[in-house]
Amino acid sequence: MNKAILIGNVGRDPNVKYFEGGRAVAQVPLATTERGYTLQNGTVVPDRTEWHNLVFRNGMAQTVEKYVHKGDKLYVEGKIFTRSYDDQSGIKRYVTEIYVDEMEMLTPKSTQPGTAQATAPQQATQQGIPANEPDTPF
Repeated sequence: MNKAILIGNVGRDPNVKYFEGGRAVAQVPLATTERGYTLQNGTVVPDRTEWHNLVFRNGMAQTVEKYVHKGDKLYVEGKIFTRSYDDQSGIKRYVTEIYVDEMEMLTPKSTQPGTAQATAPQQATQQGIPANEPDTPF
């Protein structure tokens, strides 16, 4: 089973791209933090923040573009995918991404930017991808 569940804070506003046929992809970095602690012997273990690359497709990408902003807290469920590419120097690089299937916005509406104009949906689910299409962002 390939499933990731994350709760964290959005690191920057969504980067959204549109393609032929109205298809959309939004990319958002999400920070998750494990709180630090102190061992019995007095050793301090600091907080540890991990960054995750989230990918939203089609309708969810449009929802994210409209309602998700830097600093918002999100709950997401999705699948982990790793892809590779060659950089400008010809070195193979790897990128791990979470293709989000479900999202819940945890930031209270009163603190979300732009809530005076529209009420944000609190939950979104990936829909509208035909069964015969590969599960890719494009």
